[in-house]
Amino acid sequence: MAKPLDVDELWTKRILQSVNGLEYGTVQIVVHDGRIVQIERTERKRFEADSASQRHLPEQKQHKRTP
Repeated sequence: MAKPLDVDELWTKRILQSVNGLEYGTVQIVVHDGRIVQIERTERKRFEADSASQRHLPEQKQHKRTP
């Protein structure tokens, strides 16, 4: 049977810090032997569809090679 997970005040603060300000993404809590050992935060940036229509960037100047 799995050990009960004990989440103390320090881990609670760490988890809240990881989640705080996260607009899109995930927070994973890694547990080993009934203890939290790691918190992973993956943040995603989403952009409005309007910005996708502005794909035309200024053209780069091409340099001519001289022999």
